[in-house]
Amino acid sequence: MSSKLVAPHGGILKPLLLSGSELTEEKKKAEGLPVVELNSRETSDLIMLAIGAFSPLNGFMTERDYEGVVKNMMMTEGTLWPIPITLSVSESQAGSIRINSEIVLVDKESGEMMGSMLVKEKYAYDKKLEAKHVFGTEDEKHPGVAKIYEQHNIYLGGPVKVFSEGPYPELYGDYYARPAETRAIFEEKGWVRIAGFQTRNPIHRSHEYVTKIAMEVSDGILIHPLVGKLKSDDIPADIRMKCYTTLIDKYYVKDNVVLKVYPMEMRYGGPREALLHAIFRQNFGCSHLIIGRDHAGVGNYYGPFDAQKIFDEIPEGSLEIKPLNIDWTFWCHKCGEMASMKTCPHGKEDRVLISGTRVREMLSNGEMPPEEFTRPEISKILMEYYQNSKI
Repeated sequence: MSSKLVAPHGGILKPLLLSGSELTEEKKKAEGLPVVELNSRETSDLIMLAIGAFSPLNGFMTERDYEGVVKNMMMTEGTLWPIPITLSVSESQAGSIRINSEIVLVDKESGEMMGSMLVKEKYAYDKKLEAKHVFGTEDEKHPGVAKIYEQHNIYLGGPVKVFSEGPYPELYGDYYARPAETRAIFEEKGWVRIAGFQTRNPIHRSHEYVTKIAMEVSDGILIHPLVGKLKSDDIPADIRMKCYTTLIDKYYVKDNVVLKVYPMEMRYGGPREALLHAIFRQNFGCSHLIIGRDHAGVGNYYGPFDAQKIFDEIPEGSLEIKPLNIDWTFWCHKCGEMASMKTCPHGKEDRVLISGTRVREMLSNGEMPPEEFTRPEISKILMEYYQNSKI
């Protein structure tokens, strides 16, 4: 029986994680191969390739695909892809690696052997050009740009075989799910219209409101927090998970929500990262992605709704998943409820609008944010975290 779910990007899921005898054989073969160390972003990208989240990619990008993605968000054969998936090495290491030879990929932080790669190409690239096209800025203060500048100067391109998903399956248990598994859950529930919600933060009242708007027009929602590496001042994943589960337990109809995590590292790429979020949510089985204010943004690098506008700029039919655009939301005292810029006729003085910096200050000082901004159960979890982090 054919699935009613949205098709994977490119038409078919391509998980690259090995298992069984094939895994044993490839790991044994890899023991004698030249070693290339992966930084945290490269490791997280490899795991996304492993689980099929980056379908239809089969490895790190070769030069033509890289250039097409950077300049036009398009791979050589015409597949939409907004952010290059790359592996960098130094000039000296590149010189020691032969084309059409294999290398072993090792996570730099843990020392774990993560996979192997058949090196099809070695090529130099322009870091500032990549930064300007992908992130819209060359400013090294942008965390995504800084990551590019820290990289080595040569990219290796070629297909990969993946041995491990790192610590994520063990750390997150049933909350960790691959695209094939979320698709099976949706099929079992009989869902077809599924809205994905991207988050790297605790869910405040505005986020809760946005997800419940989505629930009204969907069969169900996937709350899908990122648990890869974040900026140093972001809330750690374990604290956020406690917030998510508490909120869902108390304030959601559980049958209409699926909570699963994914292992990508945040790039803070604004509009282009919103497209990447959409692509892999399509692979996870979502028909829609909630796009709110400043999706995947950081600082003042992007306009508040640039991530919504970019979906109108891509070629028709290049994505099956659709954006579910929602305006800036907040509590309005005069409305007496959650509202948005589209529905609330009142002024700023009637709205509960608190910056992230101010919220962190309040929690660090043992001051509860207003209930209209954050559920008290969530404030208590966060307050405990911030106060303990000062010790």
